[in-house]
Amino acid sequence: MKKSTIWLLAIVMGFAFAGLIYLQVNYVKAILKTSNDQFNATVRRCLEDVSHSLELDEVAKYLQNDYDSWQYRESYSKQTEQSSITLNQEYSYGITRSRTQSNQRSQTKDAIIRQSEEQQRDFYRRYQHESGLVSEVLYDIVYTAWLKPIQDRIDFDMLNEYLKAELKGNNLDLPYIIMIVNKDGQTVYQNTQFDKPLKAADIITGVLFSGDPPSKRNYLKIYFPTKRNYISSSVSFLVPSIIFSVILLMTFTITIYTIFRQKKLSEMKNDFVNNMTHELKTPVSTISLAAQMLKDTDISKNPDVFKHISNVINDETKRLNFLVEKVLQISLFEKQRTTLKLKEIDANDLISSVASTFALKVEKYGGTIDIDLKAEQSTILADPMHLTNVLFNLLDNAVKYRRQEVPLWLMARTKNEGGKLVVMIEDNGIGIKKEHLKKIFDRFFRVQSGNVHDVKGFGLGLAYVRKIVEDHGGSIRAEQEEGFIGTKFIIVLPLIKN
Repeated sequence: MKKSTIWLLAIVMGFAFAGLIYLQVNYVKAILKTSNDQFNATVRRCLEDVSHSLELDEVAKYLQNDYDSWQYRESYSKQTEQSSITLNQEYSYGITRSRTQSNQRSQTKDAIIRQSEEQQRDFYRRYQHESGLVSEVLYDIVYTAWLKPIQDRIDFDMLNEYLKAELKGNNLDLPYIIMIVNKDGQTVYQNTQFDKPLKAADIITGVLFSGDPPSKRNYLKIYFPTKRNYISSSVSFLVPSIIFSVILLMTFTITIYTIFRQKKLSEMKNDFVNNMTHELKTPVSTISLAAQMLKDTDISKNPDVFKHISNVINDETKRLNFLVEKVLQISLFEKQRTTLKLKEIDANDLISSVASTFALKVEKYGGTIDIDLKAEQSTILADPMHLTNVLFNLLDNAVKYRRQEVPLWLMARTKNEGGKLVVMIEDNGIGIKKEHLKKIFDRFFRVQSGNVHDVKGFGLGLAYVRKIVEDHGGSIRAEQEEGFIGTKFIIVLPLIKN
């Protein structure tokens, strides 16, 4: 797959993911806005109902007061009228007694008519009285009620009861803070104190006694501390949506990263195959040429020439064997874990043996190799062959990347730290730049700096070293200290616990 195709695929997937996130965000915003509007509308309706209930209570209070006053006046009027009637009856009793007997028959007929007329006059009188009573109450409410302080017009306990009932009836059983602000803008009542400042945008305001003049109105304000949590509960799918979006984003990122990494590895592997093919042709052609020369009878008669050709064949065979081993190392990386033949070995003894063997090669370049074995506990469970190869690779790299102008120096150290064995290989070579320290253990990676490109290699040695160390349950890192010439490789391996 071409790199441009991969980039196009990444752009399309990124655009689709961004569009999905954009739609989800807008959808959530719309739901939250709708829920907030519905919440506010419901609360305002509750405040209106509470205000209406308070108005009815006030009207009932006025009616009760006026009714009591009317009862008193009516009782007094009846007592006065009754006294007057009693005196008149006693005065005229003697006169009317004789007349009553004579006119009894004639008055019986008119009694029914007078009784009917009296009932009509009594009903009309009562109607006028009740009308006057209602007019008086309406006058008091319209022209005098708003003159009273709001605390005299409202029972705050009853207000709380009304509000709780209304909110609960609308499924808004939430804690709230209410404030009553009088016509002068002063807060005359607040049901509870709140430590944090109230957000003006979250305060819902309603009018108390809407019949009052606009300039003299009192207001009921309510604030819900847990309003945002209540509204957020309407989008309970938000958390799973975020989780799945993050998973999708991570999958998308890992997929693109893996594709680019595989693309890079494929290119590096192709370069490796091309390089390896060229490297293999040289010893094969040299051995083929030497074999043809050996067929010449004149050469077989010359011992010096015969010996030289034999040495060439031997050297090229070793070189060919080395290249074949490098190719075989590739299959090692394809396995998840190397097959190791683990044995109990003393790391100090192994390092001493490797240093003694490698000393000849170091002395060839006029260098020295020192060992400093301070580890008191050095028994580990390891594969001797692979661990030896690890040490030889690190020491061989130090020889390859040495500085030509100074004598080569190598140091192999061991120590115990945190219940583990620490092995350090130091050199005074050309060193490694800090930006390359984490990449040198990657397959096919080679540092191109100064004259490093003149050194033959395939970028597999340090990758092999890291894999073997990690398969032993250890770790390896490279350090380049400030002001220090050369490189330090630190290997940490687990000890055998007795």
